[in-house]
Amino acid sequence: MNATPDRFTLAARTLHWLMAVMIVAMLFIGVGMVATVSARHEWLLAIHKPLGIAILLLAVIRLAVRLRHPPPPLPADLPALQKLAALASHWLLYFLMLAMPLIGWAMLSAGGYPVMLGDSLRLPPIFPTNPVAFAVLRHLHTAFAMLLFLTFLAHMGAALYHGLIRRDGVFASMLPAASPPVDGDGEEVDADNAGRLSAAPPDD
Repeated sequence: MNATPDRFTLAARTLHWLMAVMIVAMLFIGVGMVATVSARHEWLLAIHKPLGIAILLLAVIRLAVRLRHPPPPLPADLPALQKLAALASHWLLYFLMLAMPLIGWAMLSAGGYPVMLGDSLRLPPIFPTNPVAFAVLRHLHTAFAMLLFLTFLAHMGAALYHGLIRRDGVFASMLPAASPPVDGDGEEVDADNAGRLSAAPPDD
């Protein structure tokens, strides 16, 4: 299913919302892991590892979907700086979704820890055992987690800006059931005219 001029493909929308839930869960699990030394830490760690690998695999699939089916263009009247910020934040999210699990995997490998996805499924190490590398990768993993959190917040803020303030169809293009953009009076407008309506000056 190809993307329409004003909507993402079904695959892109499904992956977007599925990964959004997984990333939020991963961030909360990560906070819980560093906040407790009880037996719950091992339980959270057992979830953290397979969830990270699942995010890595889905990120690869999502990147392939995006390259195969480019997203709808942003509104023509959107300022160039905002278009640049949107493009940069999207590619930063892709980078972090790929880099975070790989860094975590390499960190555990450098520390000599097994990467278990279950009771019997063990992933091979991707980095030689090295205490110094383990410490560096651990700090890098933490820093990237903070960057992912901030980028995720910025992404949500931009989505709300498009959905509640500009109402230009950008947010609706990623919804499971896309709704048409509306004008200032709450009337539905054609997606092709949404950008022109948002750019038009208010009536006196």
